[in-house]
Amino acid sequence: MDESGHMMRLVSVNVGLPREVTWKGKTVTTGIFKSPVGGPVALQRHNLEGDRQADLSVHGGPTKAVYVYPTRHYDFWRGELGDSELAWGSFGENFTVDGMDEETVCIGDEFRVGSARVVVTEPRMPCFKLGIRFGRADMVKRFLKSQRTGFYFGVVEEGLVQAGDHLEQVAEHPDGLRVADVTRLYTTERTNEALLRKAISVVVLPESWRGYFEHQLERLRE
Repeated sequence: MDESGHMMRLVSVNVGLPREVTWKGKTVTTGIFKSPVGGPVALQRHNLEGDRQADLSVHGGPTKAVYVYPTRHYDFWRGELGDSELAWGSFGENFTVDGMDEETVCIGDEFRVGSARVVVTEPRMPCFKLGIRFGRADMVKRFLKSQRTGFYFGVVEEGLVQAGDHLEQVAEHPDGLRVADVTRLYTTERTNEALLRKAISVVVLPESWRGYFEHQLERLRE
């Protein structure tokens, strides 16, 4: 449960293999198309069984094993995109979750789900493939502006997960850097020195982010 007593639940587990699509006259391979699966799925160190990412330089791996998206954002997007039928997995997420979001989870928080254990690592930064998924070139900009980025889990312990499983918080990271704080530093709070310093000091935050924020801090001092 989170602090307000809501149950945190894994509503849908979504996987998909890369497929080729045509976008702006070019053939692109993308793994963003995910569909819900029933029954237990093995959560492995780098991804879910039956799931593949097309571009491993920016997806998958230890800090991006599982992409998580909150159910509550679906209402917002159904309105924004005029699509009342938006199915779970539409944002390319592996886990669609209820009772947790970018404002309530912190980088380094750990959760037990099924027989696995996961850790919050970073927000999702959208790439052009999100535009392909929705057939709209402005989707990346809209996604970032909405601040409804979702976030990634790294896998601390492998195990089996399935839709309907509860997420139980087993460790709260002492630094209290929310996923939303990281996104804000990238978008609207680029000059917030105190928050930049805080983010840089959170060792669990991937090095790429910390390096980026160090650079931002240096530029403020110029």
